Amino acid sequence: MRAPRFNPLHLAGWLFADMLLVLALVAMGDRGDPLAAEAAAKPAASAKPKPSATPKPKGPRAVRNKPVTVSIDAAPGDRRRIEQRLRAATAAYRGRQAAFVLTFGRHADPGAGGAYAHEVNSLLAKARPDMFEGATTRDFWKGGSSSGHADIEIYFYTY
Repeated sequence: MRAPRFNPLHLAGWLFADMLLVLALVAMGDRGDPLAAEAAAKPAASAKPKPSATPKPKGPRAVRNKPVTVSIDAAPGDRRRIEQRLRAATAAYRGRQAAFVLTFGRHADPGAGGAYAHEVNSLLAKARPDMFEGATTRDFWKGGSSSGHADIEIYFYTY
């Protein structure tokens, strides 16, 4: 019986593993040295620190993985009332900036529920421009018998 011939296809798994290892090393090498950045950010001993109104955030900007959930009730089409409800519901989170917002409009009909969610999302930046300016929004439908209700999930930046 003849010995099986060498088949280069058998090396494909090892080649994939080696390329993945190189990719991981490149990704880790791309990051700066956090200890050196922290040491450079500290003021010299002779320099007097300047008082700052707002403390500088530490670390990279990221999005919190746990959303803040608020709800509003206002009739569809009543833009003034929706805007008022949005201001009241988000008052406790003033000073924070939203990365993205998922809005679930409640209605028996999916089209009407999505339209209500879109109407609410279109008023977010008007209700709180500092909080929702540049935020990504998505409109969703949530089944229910009543209309004019929206559940809003807000994902804020970490700072």
